[in-house]
Amino acid sequence: MYLEAKETARLYKLLSDKLGSDTTEAMFKYIDNKTERSVEATIKTLATKEDIANVRKEASENKAETIKWMFIFWMGQAAATLAIIALYAKK
Repeated sequence: MYLEAKETARLYKLLSDKLGSDTTEAMFKYIDNKTERSVEATIKTLATKEDIANVRKEASENKAETIKWMFIFWMGQAAATLAIIALYAKK
């Protein structure tokens, strides 16, 4: 961290000698603001523990719903199969 501050101070001095202190100050403020907004945008896209808990809850609800519909489907298939067998058995 110390090196970063030292390098920033050196860069500020070099740029202010070439561009003037007002321009250099404006440029540093722009870079700081741009970096801060980029970090904030990244933080907004990260998942939190609450997000993960919600995903797990939804997955478990979907699993129960899927099992229910699978049971209904297989019972329908079994009933259809038994009906076909019963039709052939009568002949």
